Amino acid sequence: MTHFDSPLATTLGDTILRDVTLRDGLQLTGKLLPTEQKLETVRELLRLGVPAIELGSMARADLVPTMANTLEVVQALTPEELEKCWIWVATPGHVAKAAAAGARNFQYCLSASDSHNKANIGRTTDESLAALPEAVEYARAVNGHIQLCIATSFTCPFEGYVPEERILAIANDPRAEGTTDIVICDTLGQAVPAQVARLITRVREESPARRIVYHGHDTWGLGVANTLAAIQAGAAMVDGALGGLGGCPFAPGASGNTSSEDILFATRPGWLTPDVFGELVVLSEKLLAELGEPNRSKAAQGARSRAEAFDWVMPSAVQPTPAGGGN
Repeated sequence: MTHFDSPLATTLGDTILRDVTLRDGLQLTGKLLPTEQKLETVRELLRLGVPAIELGSMARADLVPTMANTLEVVQALTPEELEKCWIWVATPGHVAKAAAAGARNFQYCLSASDSHNKANIGRTTDESLAALPEAVEYARAVNGHIQLCIATSFTCPFEGYVPEERILAIANDPRAEGTTDIVICDTLGQAVPAQVARLITRVREESPARRIVYHGHDTWGLGVANTLAAIQAGAAMVDGALGGLGGCPFAPGASGNTSSEDILFATRPGWLTPDVFGELVVLSEKLLAELGEPNRSKAAQGARSRAEAFDWVMPSAVQPTPAGGGN
């Protein structure tokens, strides 16, 4: 059996991973990465075969300081590189500024719960929806793509459980016409696989035809299980961050994203070989050491084990990157 001949690989291998390290991954860190280092990370991820990247956010620098140089990163990338990159936006003005810098793929985010939308974006959910058509027009003007991203799709840190009907109402809202994808977010990492599968299935079947994206966190240890459930329910893109880095600064209780390494090891897309996986582990280790953050990826830990008869274990000659100082 080759690396990619298992039934799991055949079933799940076509799903696109979007690595969100440079946006959601950096939100809770205390260190602004230099523009040059962010560019190196984007280009290394693309070189290794990662098909999509979220490279930053238009959030105010005084609120999320680690996003302060996002537009500098966008301006330094080529149009070909930007075709595979996404940027987080929350207002039409965000789209206009990012588009002027060269961005073409936009993730327009709002929360299913008003409480979180007010904490995260400073307005009600309905106010965010009311502004969405203008954001869509700005994206269309540059032949871009814009996603409808629904945060707190399962639970809200202030209101608790979010009904599925609320998500369907937002997905089906006429003001969301023109969005190309729907991003379903387990912002707090409190969902379980059955919930994820049911909601993704309903959105796919009961809303206008758009690609479904799943964004999950690993707070309760179900990040990979929920991601696999989303894929099996029809999600065409899933999000992850190197080393499980990240979390939302405006969602108490949110922890790191589901690890990109763990998702990739579970799904085995056709471009992923053990050697490429090893390079991703090294890239992740270097970045986390620079940030002084722990590596939460179980697959990365497995790659550093001594069970070297397993193809996915890295050769012992490849030394791990020393841990950096704490933040």
